[in-house]
Amino acid sequence: MIKIIIADDHEIVLDGLELVIKNDPNIEIVGRALTGTDVISIVNTKNVDIVVLDINMPIMDGIETTKFLKKNHPEIKILILSMHEEISFIRSIFNAEANGYILKNKGKEELLSAIYSIHNGKDYFSEEVTQSIYATLKSKDVVGEIKLTEKEKQVLTYIGNGYTGPEIADKLNIAKTTFETHKRNLIEKTGVRNSNTLIKFAIENGYCNPI
Repeated sequence: MIKIIIADDHEIVLDGLELVIKNDPNIEIVGRALTGTDVISIVNTKNVDIVVLDINMPIMDGIETTKFLKKNHPEIKILILSMHEEISFIRSIFNAEANGYILKNKGKEELLSAIYSIHNGKDYFSEEVTQSIYATLKSKDVVGEIKLTEKEKQVLTYIGNGYTGPEIADKLNIAKTTFETHKRNLIEKTGVRNSNTLIKFAIENGYCNPI
């Protein structure tokens, strides 16, 4: 069972989210919150897997709440649900290390897909979000002083588009061990901490163009 908190400063939005989610037999809403501080109070008393957060909330907004949870409850995954698709907001989400970002105008299928993907260890960013970044950033052979090989750029592009390791190995017709080698090299060259932050690097640097 996936245990989640839904947080938004509008009761009507919370009612809508609950209506969408409660019929899924694998998801349980363990708390509703109107502010970031409400979220923190709930996670201190209940087991929580995922928090679905709005950005614009009083007292503690979604960004501040995400940063607090990532520092104090790193096991909890964060899905941001907002109307903003401007690059500045998206960058702030990446910097806060949220696990996903989808727009409020999407249907219940994408919301549930995002929840399941994040629960399974994959970051989830809606197509509009990745395309907003791609419109601002273009792929480069060199990122700062980082020089990438052609194969590394291909691997990074697939990573930026959300493909799994086995899928990337299959797409590039390489062994899984070869993919892991490329991924390790990318982590070392880019200076990111782990595989989860590598996808953020890929998106932030324009490696999310359609393949």
